[in-house]
Amino acid sequence: MPIRALPELLINQIAAGEVVERPASVVKELVENSLDAGANRINVTLEQGGKRLIQVVDDGAGIPRDELFLALSRHATSKIASLDELESVRTLGFRGEALPSIASVSRLTLISRTEGQEHAWQLDSRAGDEASPQPAAGNTGTRVELRDLFYNVPARRKFLRTDQTEFQHVDELLRRIALARFDVGFEWQHNGKVVRRLPPATDSRGAAARVTAICGEEFWEHAMEIEAGSGELGLRGWVAEPRFNRARADRQFFFVNGRIVRDKVIAHAVRQAFGDVLMHGRHPAFVLFLTLPEQAVDVNVHPQKHEVRFRDARRIHDFLYSTLHRCLAEAGVGGGALRPGSGLPTGQSPGPAFAIPQQGAVRLSVAEQIGHYAQALAPASAGDWQTEAESEVPPLGFALAQLHGVYILAQNAQGLVLVDMHAAHERITYERLKAGLDGQGIRSQNLLVPVTIHVSEREAGLAEARGGQLEALGFSCDRSGPETLLIRKVPTLLQDGDVPGLVKDVLAEIASDGSSQLIESRLDEVLSSMACHGSVRANRQLNVAEMNALLRDMERTERAAQCNHGRPTWVQLDLPSLDRLFLRGR
Repeated sequence: MPIRALPELLINQIAAGEVVERPASVVKELVENSLDAGANRINVTLEQGGKRLIQVVDDGAGIPRDELFLALSRHATSKIASLDELESVRTLGFRGEALPSIASVSRLTLISRTEGQEHAWQLDSRAGDEASPQPAAGNTGTRVELRDLFYNVPARRKFLRTDQTEFQHVDELLRRIALARFDVGFEWQHNGKVVRRLPPATDSRGAAARVTAICGEEFWEHAMEIEAGSGELGLRGWVAEPRFNRARADRQFFFVNGRIVRDKVIAHAVRQAFGDVLMHGRHPAFVLFLTLPEQAVDVNVHPQKHEVRFRDARRIHDFLYSTLHRCLAEAGVGGGALRPGSGLPTGQSPGPAFAIPQQGAVRLSVAEQIGHYAQALAPASAGDWQTEAESEVPPLGFALAQLHGVYILAQNAQGLVLVDMHAAHERITYERLKAGLDGQGIRSQNLLVPVTIHVSEREAGLAEARGGQLEALGFSCDRSGPETLLIRKVPTLLQDGDVPGLVKDVLAEIASDGSSQLIESRLDEVLSSMACHGSVRANRQLNVAEMNALLRDMERTERAAQCNHGRPTWVQLDLPSLDRLFLRGR
């Protein structure tokens, strides 16, 4: 076939294939246009999940009469005008493809009025290129109405799901947008029924109400507020305590400069921060806003603008990981990290729960660890604790009894606390093992007989170029041929593992991400196993002083609300909950 220019309609429909996937794609483009126009309120109306009707009404700046036709032309936009502006995009949209692409696969009507106009003007996409805007009724702002999505592309229409499924996609999208812009009021309805009405949130109380409405009351009850910065990077929002987790990643909302994004760098940093506080297969919940200079992020990498590319992805990853990791560590027991010794009788030194084992040394037995508990509180009896500290009850309170050799029952200011003593001691042991490892770094063990492994030429070159990085991870590798490596040292705690497989996995991770957390992850697994086997077992009888010492240790330990397998270590039953159990006050 000869080379020839494509018809304008076909060009727009090809673009629509990239931009318009389903009704939710249309709503996204139209609502983002409204936000870019400075709207304070946005109403969305749908029929049949958006297949029959999508209408978006805003009170933004509006479009002048003379620019209505341009608004339906490809690559015509008011949002950028130069390459410099493209490299620092501040608006949600900027391509100028959305309206013409949508108009090519639907019956679209555009009605708009600017503040200086006497009335609104209307332009119908079916009127043709020669059409001129017609007078219409309307307030300041813009109303975009489209009917019969994909009416002229029946093959695409067949790929749409049921009305309810398509509406659920729109509802999820609008909830995310509503979280991105607290200052804008939203309302959307489906088949004549109002689904959500969210007034503008102008203060912290309004923001809390919106987050609660979208994420649920349970999320807000467990939410920890974050606000951190590092140079030009800023992170704020809310992260749910690890005990509030989900089977699916449906409570994860992340925004970069107000833009909804999905990014593997962000996902990896969050997953790593929650690594040892969530059970396998569970997902954290959060609403987070990352801000950085527009020049530091490229938003022009995906037609639907779902993805972004960071110019310094490693810095972004490390900032997110360290901030979230610190937030989870500082949360502690009772919602805040406690100063060492809080809750102890006056003049009483907390003492170590047990000595921190040196790497490679024999761990203290459980009996020896319990002995340390008894010594730490030998002068104090249960009565001393309750008498001397009654004016300031610690978060986990004071021990009352032990139940079936498994649970500790304690009383605090709120009511009753139940503690799984094995899970609690496991977290304490694990954190101290990690602290000892961090203080010494990753120690290496020389192999009696060096191991030769066969790798690809690329992996061999990577090992040679990143020798210093591998040394920091506890390995010593020499390139002994084009596709062979000679391993002389490995991390001490991993020497009994699959050394060739471990080295190959580390090199693969360095090749894909620029660095590797695999060794740290494997070491954490080993330390987790050590902590599990070295912790107080069920049916171990503890006296009141020993139980109180365990509670105080929990209050001083990071991430003490979960064991290193992600199970909760304690639960609170407050007095109102206990009253309800016994029907008191009714």
